[in-house]
Amino acid sequence: MMEVHPMGEAEKHPQKAIPAAVQTMIVDTLGGRIQVSWDQESAATPMGQMVFFAAYLETTGLFDTWVEESPLHYTSPNAPQKRDVLGTWFLSILAGHRRYAHVTGLRSDGVSPNILGMGKIVSEDALRRALGKIPEAEGTEWMRKHLFKSVVAACQTPWILDIDTTVKPLFGHQEGAEVGYNPHKPGRPSHAYHAY
Repeated sequence: MMEVHPMGEAEKHPQKAIPAAVQTMIVDTLGGRIQVSWDQESAATPMGQMVFFAAYLETTGLFDTWVEESPLHYTSPNAPQKRDVLGTWFLSILAGHRRYAHVTGLRSDGVSPNILGMGKIVSEDALRRALGKIPEAEGTEWMRKHLFKSVVAACQTPWILDIDTTVKPLFGHQEGAEVGYNPHKPGRPSHAYHAY
């Protein structure tokens, strides 16, 4: 289990003796410097790996630009912050949520919103209303632009696609087994796994 604490908030969390074999790492994120340590016995955020992804987002500026260029606009002074709404959506997707109701599970995580520089996790209703306010055409163009931005470097850089094929001989009648090239057991059905 990974224990993640925002720097400067150590007084809020009881300190435990960390074994010498466990090293502490300092990671710069959108929410500031974060202290990461591995501890098998402590309760921690289920999205502890988010710290490292947030460091990537901080370095590239992808998250900040994504939020700034969003077609989501509020006029009410009581509306939630755009960063909180989009950050909640972002964390929900990364957590594998498929329904708005699952957003409630994020509300108990006090670490992940800080890592993204958010003020809070918004409710499922606020998220649903906010995403409903984004015009479809503008939202599609916004998402398409930022999706392409994340892969454009790979499109302009020469690279080599390496293909590795592994043949797994099968015994019995297994789904998808075909007789094909099988150097170890010619004539036997097998699966051919392709890794790129």
